[in-house]
Amino acid sequence: MKTTIKNLALLGLIALPATAMAGVSSTINATSDYTFNGVSQTDNGPALQASLDYAADTGWYVGTWASNVDYGSGDDTWLELDFYGGMYFQLSESVSLDAGVAYYTYHGDSFSDEYQYPEVYTKFGYGSSVGQSELNFWYTWDYFGVDAGHYIMMAAHTFTITEGHDIRISFDRSTSTDVNKWSWDGDKAYNHYRAEYMTSWKGFDFNLAVEDTSMDLDTADTRAVLSVARTFNF
Repeated sequence: MKTTIKNLALLGLIALPATAMAGVSSTINATSDYTFNGVSQTDNGPALQASLDYAADTGWYVGTWASNVDYGSGDDTWLELDFYGGMYFQLSESVSLDAGVAYYTYHGDSFSDEYQYPEVYTKFGYGSSVGQSELNFWYTWDYFGVDAGHYIMMAAHTFTITEGHDIRISFDRSTSTDVNKWSWDGDKAYNHYRAEYMTSWKGFDFNLAVEDTSMDLDTADTRAVLSVARTFNF
C-alpha cells in the first residue's frame, strides 16, 4: 500500500495535461528551523524547502514537498520527500473541508526508507468576521515505519491585525496508540503551542513564529522560527 500511494501521487503530477498548467505552482521556503509539530527535524538548524503543486478548479489537488533534515549523529538521513493528494470542498460560504492522503519518504542512509509512512488527513475551516478557524486531524497506522498508530489533533485561528498583517495561534496534540513502539519523551502524547505573525512584501511571504511543547527535549523546547518564502505560479 505504501508503494501504491506514492506511485499515485507521482502519476498525478507526471500526467498533468498541458491545458492544466495554469493550476501549477511552486513554493521555495528558507527557514531558520524545520519544526514538525514543535519538534526540530534539522537538529535545531536551518532548512531549505520546496514544493510543486497542482490544484484543479473542481477542488482536487496533488503535490510533492521536499526539505533537508538532520536527525543527529549516527543517522545520515538528509532528505525528506513527501507526496500528497486530496480534495477541497467549499461546503458553504463559511465552511470548508479538505481531505486527502500523504506519504512521507526519507533518504540518505541505508535504513532511511524504513522511516517511510502513509497518513490520512481531514481539515475543517470556518470563516467569520473575526477570522479563519481550523479543526484538523491526521492519522497514520505506521508512524515512522514502526507499525504504531499515531494521530494529531489541531485547533487554530487566524485573524487580521491590519490589511496584510495576520496572526495565527494554534494548539495541537500528538498521540501514539502504542507507547511500546513509539513514545514522546517517555509518554504517549505531548502538546504543542505556536503563535505566528505573517506578512508579505514584494512577492515574498514572511513568517515569524514562537512555539513550545510540553516535552523536555533540546529539539522541542521554546524557540523562535523565521521563514521567508516565494511562490511561483505557472
